[in-house]
Amino acid sequence: MTFRQFAFNNVIRNKRVYLAHFLSSSFSVLVFFVYALLLFHPDLQGELKSTSRTISALATNGMRLSQVIIFIFSFFFCLYSAGTFLQTRKREFGILMMHGMSPRQLRRLVFIENLFIGGASIVTGIAVGLIFTKMILLAIAKLLVIKVGLTFYMPVLAIVTTAAAFVLLFGVVALVTSRIVKAGRLADLFQSDEKPKPEPAPSRLLSVLAIVLILAGYGVVMFYVYRYFHSFWLLFAGVGLVVAGTYFLFTQLSVYALKSLKRRDRVFFKRTNLLVLSQLAYRMKDNATMFFMITIVSAIAFTGIGTVLAMNHPGLKEMENPYAFTYKTDLSVQKEKEVVSRIKKQLDDHGFAYDLNVVHAKRLWGRLVLVKQSEFNALAKTLGLHDTEELADGESLLLPGSLFLATQIKEKKEIVPDSIDLGISETWQKNVTVKQYVPTVILPDGHYTVVVSDRMFETVPEIEDTQLHFNFFYVADWQNTRDVASVLTEEIGRDEFGRFDALVLDWLSDKQTNGLLFIISTMVGVVFFTFAASFLYFRLYADMERDREQYRMIAKMGLLNKELRRIVTRQLLLMFFLPIVMALVHSGVAFIALQHLVDFSVWTNSVLIFLSFIGIQVVYFLLIRWRYLQHMYPKNG
Repeated sequence: MTFRQFAFNNVIRNKRVYLAHFLSSSFSVLVFFVYALLLFHPDLQGELKSTSRTISALATNGMRLSQVIIFIFSFFFCLYSAGTFLQTRKREFGILMMHGMSPRQLRRLVFIENLFIGGASIVTGIAVGLIFTKMILLAIAKLLVIKVGLTFYMPVLAIVTTAAAFVLLFGVVALVTSRIVKAGRLADLFQSDEKPKPEPAPSRLLSVLAIVLILAGYGVVMFYVYRYFHSFWLLFAGVGLVVAGTYFLFTQLSVYALKSLKRRDRVFFKRTNLLVLSQLAYRMKDNATMFFMITIVSAIAFTGIGTVLAMNHPGLKEMENPYAFTYKTDLSVQKEKEVVSRIKKQLDDHGFAYDLNVVHAKRLWGRLVLVKQSEFNALAKTLGLHDTEELADGESLLLPGSLFLATQIKEKKEIVPDSIDLGISETWQKNVTVKQYVPTVILPDGHYTVVVSDRMFETVPEIEDTQLHFNFFYVADWQNTRDVASVLTEEIGRDEFGRFDALVLDWLSDKQTNGLLFIISTMVGVVFFTFAASFLYFRLYADMERDREQYRMIAKMGLLNKELRRIVTRQLLLMFFLPIVMALVHSGVAFIALQHLVDFSVWTNSVLIFLSFIGIQVVYFLLIRWRYLQHMYPKNG
């Protein structure tokens, strides 16, 4: 048997050890390959460029950035997992050295083993990606709202890029790992698992500080939202407080809580709690930093994916412009009639019910738009809003002309004026008082919409270039008007006579942008979540031999198999779900803040994300628990 065959057989014999490392590495290769598949897909690039240069740039830069993030994170993940396995194999290394293996040969063995695992991960990841390429392209086309779909192609460049990147990654990991192997004294290698661990000594002050920091962070975020004091540094400080509090929660508070339970005799000496609490204290101390990383990474993944999904909600676009089609002109009446007639025909031909509202407005100084009350009431009725009280001469209603202005006023960054100057020219000006401010965007144009009585409106002189004609088509199911909008945009577009806007096309453009963000955030988030779950497996395996010997010794004193299962289940439940629960709490607070900023519910998507990740974690927990118990008592399963 050659040395390479010996290294290969060593990996095969320890497949249970390397399984999580292999699967997680293969998954990172798969996700990297998917990004490369999209990055080099000719149809996808063409579709994006024809829609928006900004979206095309976002796609290219976002995919590349995600590849870099996954590559860097995969490197540190592989180093961590390889280092964990080296710690658990010290006794094996001692046996090999006792039989004559030199330190140089030991490093070579570790190097070749890592190359084998890395090569297998590359082949598996790319192979799975190729098998599911068609399905991936169909899903991406749906997310990016590409109606014609994405054609299947042989992604040679994606394969070469992925293989080259991960050959480099696994080569460097294998080299670094082989260099950090220390032969040491044989006695130390054989007794590495027998050295006692120091008893955890948490700080009471830092434990209290953990709760204070987390609550303070939540308070700052809520102040940011509810007090409309939108400062980046305030939000950054709130997040920083939560992160710091989470670190102390795992490193101090969790251990302190377990030690407090141990001091209560009724709890500590009840059934198997003595074993459960004693071991959990050591596990929480040893794995505190890992639990902290899992919590923060998971919270970022949950919040990022949920926010992107919320941004896809059509209600967000309706807040900016509630009309399916808008045609605005200030020049040709004949052209206006022609365009309106064409829009009506298309809507009728496609079977859409609609309401048409015509508004004859006047442009004032300061990008103000003047509207008569009768036409405003007609718009309000179409949108299902309440009629306003009759305005007297000299009185007005004031509405924001954009969602941005409405938000600025809501956040008290702009003050609603008490009166408005109806300035048309230097020779004609008149002030009216603001009787009521209406925060809804009803006429999406200009800075403010000023509503006055019909008689007052007629007294304002008509001057050239101040008249505006708006034709608003309200369609209840406007999300389905894509075909109509495409035809009308091609026929009308923007010309010297007026401007045509289709709400569905603006929404689909936003969906395409958010689809890209969703792809990027979801795949990166899932990779992080997978690595986080693998970290738990590595830590469990690092202590597995010690745990098995300990449980077998206790079994001789009368520990039953069902009691062992109960002990293991309680410990694993805390280890697997405490970080996820904390991540869900952090994300929940973020979604509460997000809900306050929009007028539609974000909780459907939030709950869906939470349930999806919890479901994955439950399956993983059951699998690891089964494997762990098999290792403790192989004969009993």
